[in-house]
Amino acid sequence: MSQPNARRPATLASLAAELGVSRTTVSNAYNRPDQLSATLRARVLEAARRLGYPGPDPVARSLRTRRAGAVGLLLTEALSYAFRDPVATGFLEGLALACEQAGQGLLLIPVSPSQPDVTTVHQAGVDGFVVYSVREDDPHFLAVLERPVPTVVCDQPVGIDGVDRVGIDDRAAMLGMARHLTGLGHRRIGVLCMRLGPDAQDGRADLLRQEQTSYPVQRARIGGLREGFAEAGVDWADVPVHERFEHSVDAGEAAAAELLATHPGITALVCTSDILALGALRHATARGLAVPDDLTITGFDGVPEAERAGLTTIRQPVREKGQVAGELLLERGERNRPRQVVLPTELVVGTTSKGPREARFFSGW
Repeated sequence: MSQPNARRPATLASLAAELGVSRTTVSNAYNRPDQLSATLRARVLEAARRLGYPGPDPVARSLRTRRAGAVGLLLTEALSYAFRDPVATGFLEGLALACEQAGQGLLLIPVSPSQPDVTTVHQAGVDGFVVYSVREDDPHFLAVLERPVPTVVCDQPVGIDGVDRVGIDDRAAMLGMARHLTGLGHRRIGVLCMRLGPDAQDGRADLLRQEQTSYPVQRARIGGLREGFAEAGVDWADVPVHERFEHSVDAGEAAAAELLATHPGITALVCTSDILALGALRHATARGLAVPDDLTITGFDGVPEAERAGLTTIRQPVREKGQVAGELLLERGERNRPRQVVLPTELVVGTTSKGPREARFFSGW
């Protein structure tokens, strides 16, 4: 039942009538403030506050201008992942900064990698998409490509026609890590990697699964290791590779325990992310292994917690990745061809890598 004395909410028209100005003037106070003097705009906004006018309807405005005023970030993980994973968080910060500088909003679009429903992508009210590290055949990514809006990919997939991409040279970065380890004398090496497919598979990843992975970043990082080890005469068939579907410290700990239980002679454990490496460090501590005296452990990413742990790793500019991705998407003007931005990486030698005992013995260390 309505209250007889309740005041009807103000509208753009009633606010204009109250002030004795045109509807365009009221609209400009919100949408084009540069068209009004500071005094007039302040007068309009004060009257709007007093009369309870909430401002122009954003839905109606987007229909009229055909612009949503927001960038969509496609994330094929749970929403909490964007705020839990340090690499995702750094990327998100950079992207948000680019949107902020351009006066754009940011809409997070989290979807499950195991669910093919693409309705969320089709219904997202955005002016463009930034796609954050998804597999090549991901249905949500394919749905993004069906939308008539610009798209920028971060990391993966690679080589998509008409789509800008920002990333790093993952293969070259991991090749440098392999050379660092073989240069120290390591030959008995194990690898912990992130998921290689959409199926929740944990455990030993055979050569076929490694080669057929639908995640180009993991393919490139494993490929860099394989190339670097081959240079030192290490047969890749003798290198155990264990994957984990979930990307967490707990997953890294479990994977390290599994690999070292079946290959106790391993002297170096290479992880394709710092998160997995932090889990491996936890397992080494629990098992009573001294790092790096008994076991060398390395990571990839250069996240703050890894730096605090002294982890030997590959540092990549995750915050800059996000900012560059946003700038590529929001840049105005004609685009004659897709742009590819490759950012630099750095091998950071910390306190978790050292030559194996036998190498130190024979060299007199």
